Amino acid sequence: MLKLYNFLSRKIEDFKSFENSQGKPTDNVVGLYTCGPTVYDYVHIGNWRTFVFGDILRRVLEFNGFKVKYVMNITDIDDKIIAAARSRGLGFREIAAKYEKGFFQDLQKLNIKRADHYPRATENIDSMIKLILRLLDKGFAYKADDGVYFSVGKFKNYGKLSGLSKAGLKKGARINADLYDKENWSDFALWKFPSTSLRTSPQPSSNPGLEPSWEAPFGKGRPGWHIECSAMSMKYLSGEPFGSELRAELHGRTIDLHTGGVDLLFPHHENEIAQSEAATGKKFVNFWLEGEHLLVEGEKMAKSLGNIFTLSDISKKGFEPLALRYLFLTAHYRSKLNFTWKSLEAVQNALFNLRSEVASWDEPKIGCAGYENDFKEAINNDLDIPKALAIMWETVKSDYPTSARHQSVLVMDRVLGLGLEKLERAELPKGAKELIEKREELRKGGNFKESDKLRKELQKMGVYVEDTPQGPKWKVKKGEVLDKLEQ
Repeated sequence: MLKLYNFLSRKIEDFKSFENSQGKPTDNVVGLYTCGPTVYDYVHIGNWRTFVFGDILRRVLEFNGFKVKYVMNITDIDDKIIAAARSRGLGFREIAAKYEKGFFQDLQKLNIKRADHYPRATENIDSMIKLILRLLDKGFAYKADDGVYFSVGKFKNYGKLSGLSKAGLKKGARINADLYDKENWSDFALWKFPSTSLRTSPQPSSNPGLEPSWEAPFGKGRPGWHIECSAMSMKYLSGEPFGSELRAELHGRTIDLHTGGVDLLFPHHENEIAQSEAATGKKFVNFWLEGEHLLVEGEKMAKSLGNIFTLSDISKKGFEPLALRYLFLTAHYRSKLNFTWKSLEAVQNALFNLRSEVASWDEPKIGCAGYENDFKEAINNDLDIPKALAIMWETVKSDYPTSARHQSVLVMDRVLGLGLEKLERAELPKGAKELIEKREELRKGGNFKESDKLRKELQKMGVYVEDTPQGPKWKVKKGEVLDKLEQ
């Protein structure tokens, strides 16, 4: 049984799809939603940890036989994007398109499986408007001079995800910014009207410096950040069976799983729950999973510290993206992970060594059942990926035939996602096979001095030989294996 830590209950629970938990028949399909990137800049490695975590969860679900419907939004309109566009004299769509392209390029480099849908905020404005109209009709939202706001005080369960206490906090306060004080309980913007000087201005496509806006029954403007995830997650994951029809605002089923970074617990995820459940009268999400922070050299990432790195920064220092993915696997998703260049170097060497081993093995056949069972037990224990990674290495170093180890490691990599299925069997350089055989004859004859000379000669050719009771085993140097993988 797959067990996951549910931030809503603050405990580990047996995972069941919502349909199953209600005793209803199910076809084993589960809906998974992850808060995606805000495309105002290149995604940094802290966010990539969150997205790799979402990918691992999706892979674990599939490993357990679930059919996953995966949705990740693209925030292509918000305060940061508008600010970036104004500072560069560009249209907000130009900024968003550039960094969205970079996001998908990096996604592929990290071997993250693509979601079923990547809905953009600007392409789902109608869905957000319908949801806001419903909230206005039900009295959970109100119109102010600068926009439409959600009335937090009217939603009695506000704070149930984050554990935020309402005691001592001022009611009636409003906040218009997309990002704000993490302990500020206030009404939040569902829809933002343009500033007074811009309300009668043309659309931003003709003037990059103007604030983007769309027509709506309650006034021309643009959506707040929080409303997009509610509208799009329900649109793409609440249909039966997960259709794309716009019926979620009124009739949606509960979504199975919602993930993101732990920094989104409040206010973003808390606000998603409030506006969604106020609109539908139904539970919004069954399981909330949140990934912990990535530290850099023991400190929180900050522009002032100059420690915000992108995947491009990693590559420029000679590290490959999959080494970063490997590093993420070494810590549990609910634990902070400290990124250092030294730790990245260590895992890159481990990854190279793993590839060298696997590339020298015989073709995969029947695997090692015991190790595979231990692996599944680890991943099903709230995604204990560090333990699963250790079990994979136990398999690699075991005495099982290489064909069996090969099969099991490939099974495990369906979850870990290190791309081992792309490896081709390493080939010995010309003349190496004969040297290995000659060296073994010398060893059997007790002529270790001459056999050591042949070992060094083989190493110059990039071949490393290990003497075992079953005979010599060889592997090519890691650089050649990497070249084959990249080809």
